[in-house]
Amino acid sequence: MKLQRKSMLRASALGALVVSGALVLTACGSDDNTKNTDGTTKPSAAAAGDIKCDDAKGKLLASGSSAQKNAVELWVKNYMAACPGVEVNYKSSSSGEGIVAFNQGTVGFAGSDSALKPEQVEESKKICTGGQGINLPMVGGPVALGFNIAGVEKLNLDAATIANIFNDKIKKWDDEAIKKLNPGVTLPSTAIQAFHRSDDSGTTENVTKYLKAAAPDAWPHEAAKKWAAPGGQAASGSAGVAAQVKQVDGSIGYFELSFASSQGIKTVDLNTGAAAPVAATGENASKAIAAAKIAGTGSDLALKLDYTTKAEGAYPLVLVTYEVVCDKGNKAETLPTVKSFLNYTASDAGQKVLLENGYAPIPAEINAKVREAVSKLG
Repeated sequence: MKLQRKSMLRASALGALVVSGALVLTACGSDDNTKNTDGTTKPSAAAAGDIKCDDAKGKLLASGSSAQKNAVELWVKNYMAACPGVEVNYKSSSSGEGIVAFNQGTVGFAGSDSALKPEQVEESKKICTGGQGINLPMVGGPVALGFNIAGVEKLNLDAATIANIFNDKIKKWDDEAIKKLNPGVTLPSTAIQAFHRSDDSGTTENVTKYLKAAAPDAWPHEAAKKWAAPGGQAASGSAGVAAQVKQVDGSIGYFELSFASSQGIKTVDLNTGAAAPVAATGENASKAIAAAKIAGTGSDLALKLDYTTKAEGAYPLVLVTYEVVCDKGNKAETLPTVKSFLNYTASDAGQKVLLENGYAPIPAEINAKVREAVSKLG
């Protein structure tokens, strides 16, 4: 009898644990690990406690930069878990498409990897009644140069060599210019397959700004959202370029680090003139972004980046994604949700999501100004 009673007690306790576990899993959306299938961090219960829903309600549409896609997806998961009844729908397309949608009044905010041009600001005044579109830096990070070369695990390149690769002047991986930067590495004679973006892209603009600043003699083209160099192959969005590099032997392409990390794509270390080549990491990108200066005025926080830094450990091929919003004249039905969501993304918890997923948080001094600007949106 005693043995039977002990067995019953054990079974009862085990059943309680199973039920308790089921409740916990249900409450957490059945997530029983910390990683998504793409390698990014899942939303945490702690993050939800840092989100203030305020008067947010209904559906908020946004679109633009594919560079911040992985970050926004995590922010949206956290935010919607904390604010039942609110739906945030971010369409990852391109910076150019996002700004067009914003200036047509079809989205509450747009993501763009480059600041609004003066003519775009002027156009925004038709939508932002009594105000205009402003740039709020929210996501930082390295633009990785992903490569796929059979038998090569590590690759160093400098700006001039990168420019000549994408300019179709260096055509094989065993070119002397590449060999010189990679002593001791056996490079194959495989033809180089260089992939660039087919759509108007802020990522492209940042890559070409870097090449124009760091290798002006090798890169004759102006920095622009539209790819101008001859040769190479095109793919849509950062995800499209990353997918091609993943598949094609001899390939190289540019996309945000999170796309490389999630697919196991190797990335180039940049020879900047510092003591050692610099890897594409969120931490190294933060060192470069920390030197950025605010170029905008008032609530507009557009930044000027230094693409030629030789600071130790600073990765200069970076981008900053702005959330483009109206400073005044936002739609009354979406303004509370815009402010609530952007308050979260600019919060310490929101910025921590970036560092955990291959991005770089905005420097604290600049981020304090972002929070102030969000609080004043009208």
